[in-house]
Amino acid sequence: MKRIIFVRHARAEEQVSGVSDFERSLTLKGKITSKQMAVRFREIEKDPGLLVTSPAFRAYETALIFAGVFGINPDNILLDSNIYYKSGIKILFDLLPRIDERFDTITLFGHNPSFTEIPDRLCTEGCEFMTKTSIVGVSFKVKIWPDIKVDTGKLEYFLKPDKEK
Repeated sequence: MKRIIFVRHARAEEQVSGVSDFERSLTLKGKITSKQMAVRFREIEKDPGLLVTSPAFRAYETALIFAGVFGINPDNILLDSNIYYKSGIKILFDLLPRIDERFDTITLFGHNPSFTEIPDRLCTEGCEFMTKTSIVGVSFKVKIWPDIKVDTGKLEYFLKPDKEK
């Protein structure tokens, strides 16, 4: 069995002059929410497997926070520019053949609209909109990553942050 976990990055700073979209950092609230969600996630997932993130700073920061909660060395986080520069399910189907088969779980950190579209296309029952810092776990009855196809996944869980106060 293979599992893919999708984590949408946390709340980022607004776009301002002189800072590219790629460089935007998480807000303080985004960092706090990421830590809270990483702790909730650790309660149901003992091992997030291989962490793969968009290199955009807000997604990478989110991945770093999750790695810290799990005690994962940040040097072991894989950066994949396709998660930022490409969109849709093609991101996943380009990535999967490159994942080492010794991993049964991968946790991806990225952006909408792709991170809502991809689990929705993978799950037989579909998947709702991913708000910032939402986490979706999908499992597949396959032995190797390239065997994952559209409409073959089972939605295992969907975690959303508590409503902002």
